[in-house]
Amino acid sequence: MRKARQAVLELAGREVVITNPDNNLAVTKAGFVLQIDAPDLAMERVPLFQDMSDMEYAKLVDQHVAALNKALEGIPADRVRLHVCWGNWEGPHVHDVAMEVILPALYQANVGALGLEFANPRRQHESAALRKYKLPDKLILIPGVIDPKSNVVEHPEVVAQRIETVVAAVGDCERVIAGVDCGFGTFVGWEWVTEDVVWAKLATLRAGADIASKRLWSMKVAGAHLRAPATAKSNG
Repeated sequence: MRKARQAVLELAGREVVITNPDNNLAVTKAGFVLQIDAPDLAMERVPLFQDMSDMEYAKLVDQHVAALNKALEGIPADRVRLHVCWGNWEGPHVHDVAMEVILPALYQANVGALGLEFANPRRQHESAALRKYKLPDKLILIPGVIDPKSNVVEHPEVVAQRIETVVAAVGDCERVIAGVDCGFGTFVGWEWVTEDVVWAKLATLRAGADIASKRLWSMKVAGAHLRAPATAKSNG
């Protein structure tokens, strides 16, 4: 573990880019959106850097993001999204770094969308971080509103309320796309959730998003009507 920690520190200090920019560019040129899976930006705090202060860890994440931006040079930001999570394992997660500690650094990534956890019991309160550090206009948020570590299928209304909480913090329903906290099958042969439940969870994700969309768009339309200027009456 000490060797892994030292390797991370050395790479971050030199801003070494170990991803292949040509491959990244090829993905987007083929018409796909490139997703960067970087759970380490949040997760590394637990196995490697529990002794760091929040400020020290935030600086380390800054260095990681700077290296990532080098790997993304020449790629339009709106063709890239960044997924960050706190580890897809069913554990206590009591040493997880708070979202507000790393959020300013994540906002510096040259991407068009940012995926973060909001569904599992250790992350359900994190909309407060979004209120403290407002989502930049350049970014779309993909909040996790389904927990991939539990075989309990969320009720669609629970999903809808989670979406609405995040939208309220962001302030714009058009920049929020509902998602899952993390992948259901991070490693081959090591899944927390059975396949039939995975599909049930994805179905409830869609159902909850439909409920939230209907309510949020109704509110947006109603708000637009309220803000519309009154039409002047003719004197004729």
